[in-house]
Amino acid sequence: MQRIVYVDGKFVEEQNATVSIFDRGFLFADAVYEVTSVIHGKLAEFDGHMARLQRSCHELSLPLPMSVDELRNIHQTLIEKNQLQEGGIYLQLSRGNAGDRDFHFPPADVRPTLVLFTQARAIFDNPKAESGLHVVTSPDIRWHRRDIKTVSLLAACLAKEYAHSRHADDAFMVENGFITEGSSCNCYIVLADKTIVTRPLSNDILHGITRQSLLKLVEQDHLSLEERCFTPEEAYHASEIFISSATTFVLPVVSLDDKIIGDGKPGPITRRLREIYIEMVLKQVK
Repeated sequence: MQRIVYVDGKFVEEQNATVSIFDRGFLFADAVYEVTSVIHGKLAEFDGHMARLQRSCHELSLPLPMSVDELRNIHQTLIEKNQLQEGGIYLQLSRGNAGDRDFHFPPADVRPTLVLFTQARAIFDNPKAESGLHVVTSPDIRWHRRDIKTVSLLAACLAKEYAHSRHADDAFMVENGFITEGSSCNCYIVLADKTIVTRPLSNDILHGITRQSLLKLVEQDHLSLEERCFTPEEAYHASEIFISSATTFVLPVVSLDDKIIGDGKPGPITRRLREIYIEMVLKQVK
């Protein structure tokens, strides 16, 4: 079965999907995106992702061409047409095609380009939940509005490629001596006294939707939390490290820069948080 995608008002087979070479997303990375997980054929944390999409659009003066309810219908139609049970839906909105390459924003009557497609992937049965991730640190060379979820991801790609060249799974990016976040995830350490530490929200990191829900679960489970910056050195000596993102949920990190974290196995806090986050998602998609 050919994958069905959505491009500017039409559901088409993926080989027939086209976007203009003059689209600003292609020429300038003048676009934002979201990825919403699909579990048991239903959307997880959809409202949070759409709220962040609206915020990203506002920060860039990028008009959202339809309502959240209309976007929900498109997501659900793609799930049905592609018979997607587990994975994610990628949404990208660019400032559109002004007919030529020009740094200035196009006239107000130029309609944004909206593209969505599905990706099937295992989320629940991710083997890294048991084996853990091996991570390295790398310099954070991104721009200073990381809170806006733009498609300008070259720095993240370079960080991931650096990690792969070191036979690692991912990279934690470091700026001014502190870890900001992973190349496509938020990150956390667990201290010896079981306190969870994660960097506070600012323009320096993406405001993760999974992170947002996870911190509420931390509070409900009466776990200790500190939102503050932390260094790679502090992370090396943590009892646990873990990450969160929409399509990984919560995953343990068992080594950082070739230094074993804790006993080199997923720790009890990480396991607990993955468990209760999955419980929360399953309640949402019933």
